[in-house]
Amino acid sequence: MTAVESHGMAKRRRPLAEFSGRLLKEKPLGTFGGVITLIFIATAIFSELLAPYGVNDIGVGPRLSPSSWQHWMGVDHLGRDVFSRIIFGARISVIIGLAATSFSIVVSTLIGTLSGFIGGKFDLVVQRFVDAWISFPGLLVLIVVVTITGPGMQQVIIVLGILYGIGGSRIVRSAVLGIKENDYILAAQAIGTPTHRTLIWHILPNIMAPIIVLFTTRVPSMILYEATLSFLGLGIPPPAASWGRMLSMEGRRYMVRVPMLAIWPGAALSIVVYGVNMFGDAVRDLLDPRLRGSGGRFSGKSK
Repeated sequence: MTAVESHGMAKRRRPLAEFSGRLLKEKPLGTFGGVITLIFIATAIFSELLAPYGVNDIGVGPRLSPSSWQHWMGVDHLGRDVFSRIIFGARISVIIGLAATSFSIVVSTLIGTLSGFIGGKFDLVVQRFVDAWISFPGLLVLIVVVTITGPGMQQVIIVLGILYGIGGSRIVRSAVLGIKENDYILAAQAIGTPTHRTLIWHILPNIMAPIIVLFTTRVPSMILYEATLSFLGLGIPPPAASWGRMLSMEGRRYMVRVPMLAIWPGAALSIVVYGVNMFGDAVRDLLDPRLRGSGGRFSGKSK
């Protein structure tokens, strides 16, 4: 490898290293949230290896028994290991959180870029539709649509993606409006560059920062909405282990006799949402140059 190639690779790695360094120095809570997020994702990926029992292994211990060395979080009303079900529940939350957020980002980017770039009457009509859409309570829309489509992972992902995608298009549109009048955009239009090439090669690369921020701050909301739907019996159907359904079924039914059946899934949900929120807020502060303590690439000060 030549010196030029080595210098180029180091230069490409520098933004990530700079971002990680600023995260450690300036955002200790964000760093803590990032650690929680990494543990959460690793738990979901390696749940088969980490869980001592299967997600629906019945009779592995005395029913409704408290925590012990063999069953760290106790056993539920069917004799299933609660610790194993908490671990497998992380996989459900990761899948829903990442898939629904990714789909919503696609919807937001598609609507926001077209509305902001085309403008005129098209933008007016689209934004009035967005106004009407976001005026409805989100949870009410979720309950109605999922009741019609039926519970299931695919249904929850699509409904959450569309619900958040339409509302989030406002953020993407504002970013497009902020750069569409720049000289390089006007020059591309002046030489006859097709609209789709302008959007892909000039608009999208320059609005990636707000899109990344939107992604990181939206994941915890998706996890909470999935838990809410599962708690109401409209989310992920059994036998899948969902933290919301664990709160609704054995947690609510036996919480007086064995309070830990409700405490463990609730604590897992709270810790994960807190960690992802803290990490998302830190990423937003570091990537958005308009916020305090920002300025430059990855909001880092140029030297």
